[in-house]
Amino acid sequence: MTLTSVPGIKVGHWDDADARTGVTVIDLPEPNVTAAEVRGGAPGSRELALLQLGRSVESVQAIVLTGGSAFGLASADGVVRQLETEGRGHPTLVGNVPIVPAGVIYDLAVGRSDVRPGPDEGASAYLAASGAPVQSGRIGAGMGATVAGWRGKQIPGGIGSFSMDVEDSIIGVLVVVNAVGDLFTLEGTPITGGPHRPSWPTSPPPIGENTTLVVIATTAALDRAGLGRVMIRAHDALGACIRPSHTRYDGDMTFSVSTGSGAASADAVAEGAFVCVGEAIASVG
Repeated sequence: MTLTSVPGIKVGHWDDADARTGVTVIDLPEPNVTAAEVRGGAPGSRELALLQLGRSVESVQAIVLTGGSAFGLASADGVVRQLETEGRGHPTLVGNVPIVPAGVIYDLAVGRSDVRPGPDEGASAYLAASGAPVQSGRIGAGMGATVAGWRGKQIPGGIGSFSMDVEDSIIGVLVVVNAVGDLFTLEGTPITGGPHRPSWPTSPPPIGENTTLVVIATTAALDRAGLGRVMIRAHDALGACIRPSHTRYDGDMTFSVSTGSGAASADAVAEGAFVCVGEAIASVG
């Protein structure tokens, strides 16, 4: 059970195994309500201001998660281009304008720094999107992801996904784990490294070279305020399962999407998101 267990959601990837980079596109059903929250100190993003409480546009057509650092944001342009050909987007006086938020990870130092996802690669990932279960590990935006950098290591990270039912609603999560910290299960069992220590065991990594990206989707009918509560618990799960997280070397961010009319409360969905994020991180590999 993965993010695509939420009806209407499709996930597609483009990646380059030699260059160790890639892009992942989440194609969303419409209408929806989408929100975002950033807690890391070094984020790279697109269209996040539009996803804050009180903004006039609530539905987005797709979310892009990409490698290539700030260069990789160009991959969202290709998704916008494809959406325009399909007539999808926010209605305006001169036609529909596709809204495609994006978040990046820094993978330039892992493979080839001269190869970054661009518009064509973003379009390829969008066209490859399907409702099949999401594959975990090194694929798409997770191709060049690493973890445990604070220990001076480059342990492979990647994509993970998990879903569950809560009350009458479905919650699905996809994560791209490219963390400076070590990974743990929700119960505190180490996945990489040993017990957490309250100090840096090695010289701090260069600023801005890690980020964990999270997409949460639910069929529960939630507004942006409710989605905000969901993202708080999602970030709680990052804090439990990635130690340390939300550092000045990470750009940790979450996207949260309500796609349906389920009656599950924001509190129930938030607790489900906590579990799903933790299980998705554990599934990375």
